[in-house]
Formats: sequence, C-alpha cells, structure tokens
Amino acid sequence: MTAQEQEILTMYNTLPEAEQSLAYELLRRLVLAWDPDFTKLTPAEYARLKESERDLEEGHTVKMDDI
Repeated sequence: MTAQEQEILTMYNTLPEAEQSLAYELLRRLVLAWDPDFTKLTPAEYARLKESERDLEEGHTVKMDDI
C-alpha cells in the first residue's frame, strides 16, 4: 500500500461511522463516473486471470481429487 493510500485510509477511519458511509458513497460514485465499467481488478489480478484462462484453454488443469 502506498503512503497516499495509507493516508486516505487513516482519514477515512477517523470519520464517524455515518460520515464513513457518505465518504464511501462519494468515492464509489467518483470511480464509477471516471470508469463506468469498473471491474475491481488490478493490473496484476487481470494478468493472473488471463494466465488462468490460457491454462484452462491449454488443458493445464488440476483434478479436484488431486487437491
């Protein structure tokens, strides 16, 4: 987590619970206005997802019994 993210989280946690809900809703709306197709995947998560899809297509799977 970056220093900026930590600072934002600290500020959020200092708010009373009612204001936390308001701050959350404001941030949610801001993100959705900026990116209406927000999927909550980071670039690293997206890369892992694509890698998993390639593995599946290529038959690189694990049997449930082997887990």
